[in-house]
Amino acid sequence: MQLDTISAYNLSSPIDPPQDRHYAGGVRRLLKRDVVLVVVETADGERGVATGGATSSAMREYFEGASHSDFAGVLKDMVATALTEGPLSGPADVRARIEDLDLPEMLESQAISAVDIAYHDILGKRQGAPIYDLLADGDVRTELPLYASAGMYMPPEGYAKQARAIADRGFRGYKYRPGLGYDEDLRTIELIREAVGDDVEIMVDAHTWWKLGDASYSFDELVSLVREMEAFDPYWLEEPVPPADYDAYRRLAAQVDVPLAGGESEESPEGLLALADTDAVGFLQGDVRHHRGFTGCWEVVEACRDRDVTFLPHNFGTHLGLVANAHLAAAIPMAEPLEYPVFGDDVAGMYPFPLAEDIIQEDLGIEGGHFSLPDGPGLGVTVNLDVVEEYPHIDGPWTEFLDA
Repeated sequence: MQLDTISAYNLSSPIDPPQDRHYAGGVRRLLKRDVVLVVVETADGERGVATGGATSSAMREYFEGASHSDFAGVLKDMVATALTEGPLSGPADVRARIEDLDLPEMLESQAISAVDIAYHDILGKRQGAPIYDLLADGDVRTELPLYASAGMYMPPEGYAKQARAIADRGFRGYKYRPGLGYDEDLRTIELIREAVGDDVEIMVDAHTWWKLGDASYSFDELVSLVREMEAFDPYWLEEPVPPADYDAYRRLAAQVDVPLAGGESEESPEGLLALADTDAVGFLQGDVRHHRGFTGCWEVVEACRDRDVTFLPHNFGTHLGLVANAHLAAAIPMAEPLEYPVFGDDVAGMYPFPLAEDIIQEDLGIEGGHFSLPDGPGLGVTVNLDVVEEYPHIDGPWTEFLDA
C-alpha cells in the first residue's frame, strides 16, 4: 500500500461555561475536550481515519515537555515522511518505520496506534470487509452490551441520581469516579447501590485516590475503604494505585476480594502484558488508540487467552474511538460490556462534548444499553470533515486543578 498524505487536525470541544467539580483534593475545572483527528490517504485516493491523543493535559503526561499540538505535528511531519517513502507491506511495516524514528515510548505508541487504525480502515475497504473480520479467526459478536462511563466529582446524591438515570436507559453497568474523601466515597457507593438495585453492575474508577495531594489515601486506608465497599458488590476497582506501582497492585489484590482493573496508562502492549504478569488484575484495559492499534492490542488479546485475566478494551473519547475499540471487542469476541462514555448536559451526562458524536456522519443508534456495530467495510463509518471548521483548536489545557 502506497500512502500519499497523513493529515492530523487539532480539534477542541469547549465546555461553556466551564464546570468546577469539587473533590477531596480541591477543585477540578473542566474547560474543553481536545481531539486529534487523523486522516490517511493512499496514492489512489482511498481514505482511512482514526483519532489520536485525546487531550492536551493527557499528552503532557505521555511525554515530558510536549503538548497536544506537538502530537499532531509529529504525525504530519516525521511520521508522514517515514510512511510515504515507498510502499508499505503491512501493519508490521508501519510499526517498524515509526519505531525507526526513535520517539519517546508513549508518543511512539500513540503514533503507531493512529496510523494502524487508519491502515486497517483502508485495508477493510479494499477487501470489502469490516475490521473485525480481518482480525477474528472464528466467531464474532457485533451486538455489544455497554456499560455507562460517567460520574465525575459530585455530591454522593448526584452520583446516585445519575446512576438511576443511566440504569433507566438500559445499561448493564455504571462506572463512576470517586474522590470525595473516605466517608463520602463509602457513602457514594452505598447510595448508588440503593439507586440501581442488584441488576446493574457498579465499576469504581479510583484513579483519583492517589492524586489527592495531602488527602491521598494511605495504603492501609485504601485497604480498609475497599473492604467496606465490598458490601455493595463493586464489579471492579480500576487503577486504585499508581499505574507503575505493580507491587501495590499485588499487595492490594492479596488483601481485598473485589477484582482490580488497569492498563489504560501503560505505554505499550509490553506494558499491558507486564501488568497482566503481576496476576493482580482481573481486567486488562487495553485501547487501540493507545496501545499500537489493532495490531498491538491483538497481540495482547492472544497472549491473554492462556492467562487468568480478561482483556476488556478501555474507551474514553469520541464515537470514532468507540467504533474502533468495538471492532476489537467484536473480534475477541467479548462477553463483557464495552465502555461507553456518556456525555451531555442532562443528568446522565458527565459533561457536554458534542464533538464526540459529530466527528462521524452516522447516528450509531445506541439503544437499551447495546451497540449494533456497523457491518460496512473498514470501520464502517464516515468521518465528518466539517468538524475541522466547526471545532477549531483552543490553546491551553483541557482541565485545571485548583485549590479548594
